[in-house]
Amino acid sequence: MKDDIVMRLLKQVKSGEVSLDDARAALEDVSLSEDAYNAALDHGVFNHPLPGTVVRATISPSGESILVILLALWGVLWTLFWAGSLTYGLFKGWDQQILSFSMGMTFLTVIILGIVYLKYVLPDVLIVKHRGNKYITPNDPEGWKDYEV
Repeated sequence: MKDDIVMRLLKQVKSGEVSLDDARAALEDVSLSEDAYNAALDHGVFNHPLPGTVVRATISPSGESILVILLALWGVLWTLFWAGSLTYGLFKGWDQQILSFSMGMTFLTVIILGIVYLKYVLPDVLIVKHRGNKYITPNDPEGWKDYEV
């Protein structure tokens, strides 16, 4: 879906490589019936996928964004700073409160980087699995015991 012709054409119009009139002319001969349009909308939304199907969601933003790259560089630099200050403080005999602050800031920065990675970089992939039917044994009337209190 990333390399779809229509998406590529839209990106070219956005960047100014292709004019809007040229893009309209390129899409002029495309015909789509109402049934095909409804089938395309309903596909994957209302139809249950088969077991073992790999479903990819492309709604999340791309990990190639300049903002994600800048945030990753920012996070790596701060992680190195806090880890370095923790190491330096251990060798110089700093107070335990300052050392714990440095360790906490290191962990916090790594957690923020992990959240950004999971949200914006890692692709959303779902493997559809259906649970099998449970086997229920026939009811055995002799298996029940009658307890009286």
